[in-house]
Amino acid sequence: MRTVKLSQPDAWRQIPPMGSLRPWITDRDSLTARIVEHVNNFNLVRLTQHLAQPNPDEFRAIGLPDGVLAMVREVLLRDGDTPLVFAHTAVNPRDLRGAWRGLSRLGGRPLAEMLFHDPTVMRMPMEYRRLNIAHPLSKAVARHTQTAASRCWARRSVFLRGGQPLLVTEVFLPAILVLR
Repeated sequence: MRTVKLSQPDAWRQIPPMGSLRPWITDRDSLTARIVEHVNNFNLVRLTQHLAQPNPDEFRAIGLPDGVLAMVREVLLRDGDTPLVFAHTAVNPRDLRGAWRGLSRLGGRPLAEMLFHDPTVMRMPMEYRRLNIAHPLSKAVARHTQTAASRCWARRSVFLRGGQPLLVTEVFLPAILVLR
């Protein structure tokens, strides 16, 4: 997978941040499973799942020409009412009839059920960025939580099943740092 080159100074890159977030953001296993190990009241809230324009930096990652709609799913991973991670998934809609057909039936269950229990799914390298106020993910987080996500760190990676890409982006909200 090629890294998308953007003109912003904080474009997606291969180098993760340093500090207390690093163990969370660099772990290649299921983030959902890791959170479940550290909280008493894990829950997932599905915010949206519909056809929409992917973010401008997502088209190439999921093999879509500019301007084509993607299936977008957004969820919050929470401890009780406290949001820990905002997750955003984008996939080419044609792949919902093929490699990623199970995505339509997930409902409020974690995507990790599909990704980490299927040996045919391969995770590509992770990319990282600190969000700025103008990034669409910052705006989505602000819309669904009481968190100003600008300056929050996010990671993303493409998962491949049968050669078909699914892009998962996870925005780490400040409360994640309280977990040990």
